[in-house]
Amino acid sequence: MDNRVVVTGMGAITPIGNDVLEFWKNAKEGVIGIEAIGDKIIGNDKVKVIAPIKNFDVSNRLNAKECSRLDPYSTFALYAAEEAIQNSKLDLESIDRDRFGVIVGSGVGGFNTLEEVINKLKKTDSVRLSPLTIPKLIINMAAGNIAIKYGARGESKSVVTACATSTHSVGDAYRLLKHGYLDICITGGSESAITSLALGGFTALTALNTTDNPERASIPFDKERNGFVMGEGAGILILETLESAQKRGAYIYAEIVGYSSTTDAYHITAPMPDGKMSAKAMQNVLDEAGISYDQVDYINAHGTSTKMNDAVETIAIKEVFKEHAYNLKISSTKSMTGHLLGASGAVEAIACVKSCEEDFIHPTASYLVKDEECDLNYVPNKGIKKEVNYAMSNSLGFGGHNAVLLFKKWRG
Repeated sequence: MDNRVVVTGMGAITPIGNDVLEFWKNAKEGVIGIEAIGDKIIGNDKVKVIAPIKNFDVSNRLNAKECSRLDPYSTFALYAAEEAIQNSKLDLESIDRDRFGVIVGSGVGGFNTLEEVINKLKKTDSVRLSPLTIPKLIINMAAGNIAIKYGARGESKSVVTACATSTHSVGDAYRLLKHGYLDICITGGSESAITSLALGGFTALTALNTTDNPERASIPFDKERNGFVMGEGAGILILETLESAQKRGAYIYAEIVGYSSTTDAYHITAPMPDGKMSAKAMQNVLDEAGISYDQVDYINAHGTSTKMNDAVETIAIKEVFKEHAYNLKISSTKSMTGHLLGASGAVEAIACVKSCEEDFIHPTASYLVKDEECDLNYVPNKGIKKEVNYAMSNSLGFGGHNAVLLFKKWRG
């Protein structure tokens, strides 16, 4: 018999808040975490804005000396994981560590370390690299360091599916719990890629916004959108089987009732124009949950602020939700945080959980100009109080990866 799976802890570090409470408060108010790039990045005269973490003090939760030996993406993951563990009130001494897992990914991993090493090698042929170079670079080390810190000896791995990474991570954790392989799992994603290399690469793809106005840079579904804003951060969730959570008297934030992963098999960066496989993923989660399309109250859209992505996501939503698409409330967290790449799905999952818990939907900020192709209700500029029984989170990644999660309000 399948297990029910619930969310019992959350942690976040984002451009609009360094914990879940601050992130959610600012998301509800439509606070913009985007700012001028200043002199932070060299060699790129096109990108004018970024969405960085602000006022970050690692010593609030972690050993600063220990974190100096990590790439920032691993530090962010550990920082958010510590909040999630504390939030869940897990007694690590009383759980079965062999059934305690970690699935935490990153879209690009240790880009800060990579850039640092490249710069050293360019200066001299005889540079001696640190023995920590590879452990800092590789993408599995966020999960590895979390597992080491908390003694999680169950399945531990890192999913890498570009911007769908942490939605796939949460979904894979859900499946392991649902089918009885784990009791508890730390899951999510982390990213720190505000670097010359990452910005240069995405600029070459013409994927990044080039405006110099932070208020009109990340504008999903707005007719004037022209690219995403690079952000950074991490989102971590503690998932448990319902039996495990109830046995220890845990507070339950929401239940996960559906997950699907499909692939466009179409293009390395562009989504399939008819949104067919994205729509298939959304339909799959409805089927798994055993609900009809008109029972969904809210969709946290992938909503990157790129021309094609937002239009195709709108097409896919209409395909699945038919006439109910116009009753749905849809919003994009990226309008405030920018695009956190591999961390975005987990942060947006947290927004969905909070929407279910508090019956509140955060806005799509900075929305001004209506687009005939994007004609749904994107909750422009002002959040709304509304009962949310089912919330869906969409993620799309380069390579044609589609991932969808469905959360249900916990009623005990």
